[in-house]
Amino acid sequence: MKKAAIVLLIITVFLVWHVTVSGGETIIVYSPMEQYRNDELQKQLDETFPQWDVSIMSMATAKAAAKIGVEGSHTDADIVIDMECAYLERIKDNLEVVSDLSRLDYLDGIGDPEGKYLIWDRQTGAIAVNETVLEKYDLPVPSTYEDLTNPIYKNLIAMPDPKSSGTGYFFYKNLANVWGIHGALDYFDRLAPNIKQFTESGSGPIKLLVQQEVAIGLCLTFQAVDECNNGNDFLILEPEFGSPYSLTGASIVKGKREKPGVEEVFDFIANTFMVYDKEYFSPGQVLKVQENKLDNYPVDFGYADMTGIEDVSQQEQLLELWRY
Repeated sequence: MKKAAIVLLIITVFLVWHVTVSGGETIIVYSPMEQYRNDELQKQLDETFPQWDVSIMSMATAKAAAKIGVEGSHTDADIVIDMECAYLERIKDNLEVVSDLSRLDYLDGIGDPEGKYLIWDRQTGAIAVNETVLEKYDLPVPSTYEDLTNPIYKNLIAMPDPKSSGTGYFFYKNLANVWGIHGALDYFDRLAPNIKQFTESGSGPIKLLVQQEVAIGLCLTFQAVDECNNGNDFLILEPEFGSPYSLTGASIVKGKREKPGVEEVFDFIANTFMVYDKEYFSPGQVLKVQENKLDNYPVDFGYADMTGIEDVSQQEQLLELWRY
């Protein structure tokens, strides 16, 4: 009994100390990033801020935006990162001005004029080919979007669903910019018979490629590169009109900046970890000086015409017309 009482006393003292130094509240960060990126961020936050209880909560962009849009400052999130800018635009009224916290030199022309969010990522797309599967069926490597409509690729292509995936949407939006809305819709009508699956998430085609269930995937460039570096027999092709992309951002939820630790944690995420993430995980260029340490990342790919990618009304119109 005496030992139990001592243990209980020690636990009580620790909890009192923890509540005192941390304010008794967890700092919650919503993040749609891949688990390995979230894990690295959590590790660095734990090392940098032992005095704060910081928790990375994995949540898809659309779900996080909807939650914050409804709950406002009463939501449990304090910070959001890697949220597509189109969704950040929708919830702008629920975000703090954070431009004064940025110390990075961004490329000209990207960023929020109102300062409600800082650019986090340029998520670019590529066409990944599993050469093992192509060889199995004795098929040629495609070189254009039109090639993908050839019946020889029936059930051998995967693409993310634009209605549930930002990756799928930016491929769709780019072709709408190039060919017009009706031209893009006609193209996907001809492509659909070759699609084995319109996947719910942007990483879906990569998973199917790794499992050799498809030969070709419209996917995120850095995810395809990562799988190449893990030993998969992938060929990464630049789409004929350049890599489609979307920008993501990071911000503080309105009313949360004064919460103990939030500003300091956001400063670290937006200025220190952001650079690390670009160097090692997602090298799409957003900074004027940006080092790439991800092996085999295609730095020579051009960027596609993504005019209107952040326009919410255009997105709603295109998604309403999507038939798959």
